[in-house]
Amino acid sequence: MRIAVFGAGAIGGYLAAKLAIAGNVDLSVVARGAHLEAIKADGLRLIEDGKETVGVVRAAARADELGVQDYVVLALKAHSVGPALDQIAPLLGEGTAVVTMQNGVPWWYFYGAGGALEGTRLDAVDPGGAIWQRIGPQRVIGSVVYPAVEVDAPGLIRHVEGTRFSLGEPSGEKSERVTALAREMVKAGLQAPVREDIRSEIWVKLWGNLSFNPISALTGSTLAAIVADEGTRATARAMMLEAQAIGERLGVRFLIPVDRRIKGAGDVGEHKTSMLQDLERGRRMEIDALVTAVQELGRLTGQPTPTIDTVLALVRRLAIERGYYSPL
Repeated sequence: MRIAVFGAGAIGGYLAAKLAIAGNVDLSVVARGAHLEAIKADGLRLIEDGKETVGVVRAAARADELGVQDYVVLALKAHSVGPALDQIAPLLGEGTAVVTMQNGVPWWYFYGAGGALEGTRLDAVDPGGAIWQRIGPQRVIGSVVYPAVEVDAPGLIRHVEGTRFSLGEPSGEKSERVTALAREMVKAGLQAPVREDIRSEIWVKLWGNLSFNPISALTGSTLAAIVADEGTRATARAMMLEAQAIGERLGVRFLIPVDRRIKGAGDVGEHKTSMLQDLERGRRMEIDALVTAVQELGRLTGQPTPTIDTVLALVRRLAIERGYYSPL
């Protein structure tokens, strides 16, 4: 089995390191800069449970050095996929599966979904349908990513908590390609449940991201602080209820009540969301996949999103002023 991880940052690096250390697949990574050079020189180092191990991987800056793969794992942020299409193309053969590990609403959301919106392409995450056309939704295996990991230094990944990467075909079938990938991930010490309804799991994670991420960026607050404050908690809750109404119109099942989801976020503690971290580090903020796409789904389903609209306008303005955002 040939697997290429495109984007070997924190999540991609963790997955690649686990697979490489297990040694059961032909693994390669696409990386860049000092991170790439460190991987080439010393392997992909992983600190987990206080112990450092090293995985030997084939690493390249250009995907065309690696050849056609059985699986390509896209471990980029959503707004980086479109600009990388030319680089991804050499990895794709007739039977290559593409595992999408982006947060938020995926570009392939309406492929195999059935109903009146079947085949709809979302401008917020795939303007003009470029990703849909170039990668092809028939290749997709969806994934919801839970591990918390960090890049401590070039070539060095530190695992904080969590090992689950939920997988699922857009159609819901338990195909051979998704079950084979799950088996290899489990052999590497990861949890890789194959879901029959990956969209519902996408929404449960998105539910928190679409609300807590922009509120944290606007206020500079941690999850615990947002939940503890009556005003910001109410704002997050209103956003989540608007999103739930959209999801339910699309057939999504929310298996936990909104207040339990909010409590779970608060229980994480003094954690800064990824959007706040990007703002503080001067990186482009992941607004469209997490918030704009939900607004677009509201328009498509006829569901009003007044609170989402207001928070989106504010966080988008903040990001534009700081130079950390431009529409796709």
